[in-house]
Parts: sequence; structure tokens; C-alpha cells
Amino acid sequence: MELHLNRVDYIQVGVTSQKTMKLLPALGKKATQKVAIADHDGILTCFGMKKGEAVPVFKTLPGQKIARLDLGGAAGTPQEKIFVCSGSQVRGFTKKGKQFLTFEANLTENINAMHVAGADLFVCASYIYNHYCDCKDQDYYLSGDKINDITCLSSENLTRVMPVLACQDRVLRVLQGSELAYDVEVPGPPSVLELYNKDGGEEILYGTTDGKIGLVQIGERSAATKWEIDNDKKKGGILCIDTYDIIGDGVNDILVGRDDGTVEVYGFDSSSEPMLRFDHILSESVTSIQGGCVGKESYDEVLTATYTGWVTGLTTEPQKAEAGPGDVVRMSKETQSKVEALRAELEQLQVKVLQGREQYQQTSQSSTAVSAVPVFSINDKFTLCQDDASYSLTLEVQTAIDNLLLQSDVPIDLLDVDKNSAVVSFSECDSEPNGNFLLATYRCQANTTRLELKVRSIEGQYGTLQAYITPRLQPKTCQVRQYQIKPLSLHQRTHSIDHERPMNRLSLVGQFSFAEIHSWVVFCLPEVPEKTPAGESITFHFHNTFLGTQFSYPFQCCIYGHFRSDNISTISILSDVLSKEATKRKINLNISYDINDDSVSHTLKMIHPKLEHQLLLARKVQLIDALKELQVHEGNADFLIPEYRNILDDSVNLLEEYKKQPAHLERLYGMITDLFIDKFKFKGHNVKTKVSSLLEILDNYDLNSLLDFFNEA
Repeated sequence: MELHLNRVDYIQVGVTSQKTMKLLPALGKKATQKVAIADHDGILTCFGMKKGEAVPVFKTLPGQKIARLDLGGAAGTPQEKIFVCSGSQVRGFTKKGKQFLTFEANLTENINAMHVAGADLFVCASYIYNHYCDCKDQDYYLSGDKINDITCLSSENLTRVMPVLACQDRVLRVLQGSELAYDVEVPGPPSVLELYNKDGGEEILYGTTDGKIGLVQIGERSAATKWEIDNDKKKGGILCIDTYDIIGDGVNDILVGRDDGTVEVYGFDSSSEPMLRFDHILSESVTSIQGGCVGKESYDEVLTATYTGWVTGLTTEPQKAEAGPGDVVRMSKETQSKVEALRAELEQLQVKVLQGREQYQQTSQSSTAVSAVPVFSINDKFTLCQDDASYSLTLEVQTAIDNLLLQSDVPIDLLDVDKNSAVVSFSECDSEPNGNFLLATYRCQANTTRLELKVRSIEGQYGTLQAYITPRLQPKTCQVRQYQIKPLSLHQRTHSIDHERPMNRLSLVGQFSFAEIHSWVVFCLPEVPEKTPAGESITFHFHNTFLGTQFSYPFQCCIYGHFRSDNISTISILSDVLSKEATKRKINLNISYDINDDSVSHTLKMIHPKLEHQLLLARKVQLIDALKELQVHEGNADFLIPEYRNILDDSVNLLEEYKKQPAHLERLYGMITDLFIDKFKFKGHNVKTKVSSLLEILDNYDLNSLLDFFNEA
């Protein structure tokens, strides 16, 4: 069944956070619903639609930034009370705007996730979960990693309400009281949770920061994954999910909002697997999504809120056909009055802008003038992409971006991004005195509010990437964002590793504490929680997204400072960094190694298919120009052997792949060279003089010859 939805923009509020918009329950079956939305200015706005115009119901005074909004009410009654959290405070409002609750949770951190169910209030800060009943403390839990969202299950099959936490370490934690009942592994860091059935049930939808969606059935002691949708098309991460029967087939559809502005509707056919039925691209990230009836009675729609505060509907109401050339356009009186009102409003705004400019010019030229720096919000994300072992840097500003300057004190490669329309220019930089390895400027087109970049780092070389963002504002101002490139930057958390692989071990002995060694691990590896893990025993597992090698680090009450990896170079990098960090803190560190020689050939065999593919790709790309000249000279390519004809036919794809992976071959050469040096470094031999012989073997690559060279050197 095809789904046609038409876009309608309603109002704009301030910058919004994730899950800060809800639809109040409808008074009748097909009646329009009121919209409640909260923003970073601390303003809660409730409005409805009347004759195509947004009519405010109430609007609160500005205050502290509102991080979450939820609806609640007594069990069995319409959930029409509005709850918002800002800082560590929760406030409640009636549907008419009267404040009836102010509750101070007394948390040391700001609340970033909230769920309301009857008299129960569930709030989460970064690592802390609290449950209150009638504003009295009930349960408490300290999570092992950052909490991104919370929801609660209640059904006839469950003996009590079960809170579920979405945690950054790719786990859903299911609680019973103040204790962890069990956890559920998911394929990516979960960013949002939503009940599949709003009236209750045991099924939870989750979305991840890397764009995957899944459905999990939660039981008292265990959970079962019903289905998962992979992110094959490399769309943005999931920020919000809702369920609503927008198609009208009697089955709840899944509404999804992503951080790249994609809005999706998934429906169900005869199978139980969801199918994509509709998608639409907005120009900015979608922070909230709801299904309901807003614009006109009897017409369902998907309502979205974006980062800059636009409330937009994708409605089933058919839009009037556009007039073609020569057609006579007859507008209704309602439309005519709306157009006239918009024209009048536009004229008033133009007058206000002119008055504001004149006033600014006068005040700026006076002797007592004080420069006022305009404040603007930036929504940024720096994440490791598993598919191509690169870092994605996404920057979103509430106003148009003029330019972006990137500066790095470590060698990194900038990769092409299809969605990026900005013009990039590189400046020469001297790495020796200033420590500049990269200076690149992106000049954005008009009305660009979102920019996506990709960079690839080199493991072992660590430092800082800085982004200087300049918006189109007067007077000119700039904000700086810093992103740490870690020593083992291409490693990503995983749930388990292959223990059958040949592993190398590094052990530390010295006068250091739990907290100190954990801070060193945080410095070296991404996706490690900054706080020392709660509990007696936890093991961090990682895999290298570029090579596929593994790394693990057990953190137990009596065993710590032991690291394992099947890649000698990983152990070598870790050893160098830990020695430097211990020396900085004047800690005497004794490092011991247990090196498995079989791990070297194992790592080379893992590199082999990648190196073979890159060498073949480089050879094909080198041949393309010559083959095209021959084709032009001869008039056709029929005289060429099939292999060369295939290269010509596939030349566009080959060049595109080669362009997307600059210096890929050099990276692999560098990794093999480091592996060679590191193998003999642990044996006390310096083999840097033999590197030229190694490069000759790589230029005439054969795996067996390479393995023999490593064994004979």
C-alpha cells in the first residue's frame, strides 16, 4: 500500500532537545490534537491549529534549558498532564498551562532522560537512575556506562513495572527495583527507546546512534529480539521513534526520525518484518516525532520537531494541484486572507529589520559602544563509523554556517562525503614548529545549517582536532569545538571476542590505583566510560574497525593492568602511551610482555585480502587512462581482452572507490611496516635498516614471500 504525505510547516520555537514534543490526547475520535513542545530557552509552548493557523493555548516564561518532555496522568485516565525536566528539577503543567508540580530531584547531574507513569516518576542523569513514587524516593541504580534514554514496561505478565535503560555500551539494562535483573545486547549504542504498544505490553523499540532499529520482547528473567533493521544505506543515527497507524490498515506503523533529517514510516505486510513505506528528507536533525491529527480533522499526519525548533507535519490531507502555465488560479477567500496576512507580516518584519540595523549602526559608532557577541547553539557529534573505519564529524547550527576551519595537530585524512556541498580549500602548514598537520577551510553555500565531514586517523598518533565554526551573523563571531584523536582511535566496543586467536599480553605492576589505570584506558581508547566501572568484574572488549583485530581489558577488584590483543602493534602503542602517562605522574611502572609469534602471521593474513584488493584497484585505476586513449584511437574496445573491457566498463565505479579511499594502500603498507618493527622491538632488535627490503616485497606482493621475510629477518 503506497503512502502519500504532504509537508506543512506550523510554527518555530527555540532550539530543541531530543524527545521534547508530544501530542495531547484528542477529545474526539477524529478531532485535532494540541501540541506541547519545549525548547532550550526553557519555554513550554502548547498550541492547536484553527483554520490553518497555529493558535497558542499557553506559553511559559523563559528559564533553564528543557531536556525532556513527557505526558502523564492517573492510571486509567487520559494522559494529558505535561511534565518537563530542566537541570535536576521536574515541573508539571495541566493542559491549560497551570503549573501544579515543582519537584527537585537533588541530583548532582542534570536530568537527561525521564519517564512518567501514574504516580511514578523515573529520571536518569548521565550514570544515575532514580525512581520516585508520589515524589518520594523508591529505587536507585548506578549504571556502568552513560544512560541515553529510559522507558518502563507494565503488563499482566509482569509482576511489577520494569524500567529499561538504554546505555552507551550497546546494552539495554532491565531493572527490578534497585537491582539489575539482566541486560540485553544490541548492535549499536542505543539512543532512544519507545514502547511498541502505548497501552502497555512487553515489546520495546530501540534506535541506535549508528542508525539501526530493533524490537525486543522483555520478560521477567530474559529477553528475545523479534527483528532488527540494519542501516544499509548509511543514513543518520536514530533520535526519535513513535508508533501510529498512519497507513490505516489497523496495525501500528513505526515512525522514525534521524539526525540527518530523514523521516521514515515503516509498515507491516503479511510477514512480521517491517518494510519502509515512506521517507522524507528535512534539512536538519529530527529531535521528536509523533503520529496523530493536528492540522485538520480526520486527516492523520506525522508530526516532527527539528533541532532549530520547526514543527512540521507530513499530512495525509491532499494538497491542491499546482496551476500550470496559462491556468487561471482561483483562491478561496480563506487562502486570500492568509496571503494578505503573510504579506502584511512580511512588511512589518522588513521595517523592524531596517530599524534594528539603524539602531545598531548608531550604538556601534557611539563613544560608549560595547561589542555584543551573538550567542548561537551548536549540535555536534564525532563518532567512529564501523563500515569504513573513519570518524564522522557532524555540525549543526541554529543559523546558516558561513565557513568552517579544521585544524589538527596529528596526521589525518579528509574523506569525501556525498552529502557535503561545501567548497574545501587546504592551506600549507608546517608540522615542526606549530604542530599543524591539517588546515582546511570549508566555505558553505547559503542556508547551510548542517555540515557532515569524514576523517581517518592513524593509530599510534594522537592529539586534537579543532573545528572553528563561523555562522552568518553580525558582528562576526566564532565558536571552537575540540575532538580528541585517541592512540587506539580505530577501536570500537564489542560484546565478545574470539578467544581462539593467538593473543599477546601486556601486564602492569606499580603504585597506581583503580582510578588511575582506568583514566589511562579512557585516554587511549574510545567508548570507555569516564567513571570507574561499578561492580566487581567487567571486561571491555574492542575490535579494530580497519583490520578486524581484537583487544580486551579485564577490570576486576583483584586483577587490573592486564591487556590482551592479537595485534602486536596494538600492544606496542599501548605500552608507549602508558609509559609516557606514568612518567608524567612520576609513577614507577613495571611493564611485562608475553608475545605470541603466531599472532604476527595471523595479523598478516587478516591484512592480506584488504591489501590484495587495494593493489588490484590501484593497478586497474592506472590502466584506465591508457585504455580510454586506445578506445578513442581505435573507435571501439572490441579488440581488447575481456579483462580490459571490464575495467573500461566499470571505470566510473573504480575511480569513485579509489577517490573515496585516499592513501588506503599507504596505510596498509604503514601497518605492515609497524608490525615488522614492533615484532623485533619486543625481541630487542632494531630492524629499521631492513624496511627498504620489506617495501620491495610489498611492491611485488605475495603473502608467502611476506611471511617468509618476517620469519627470516
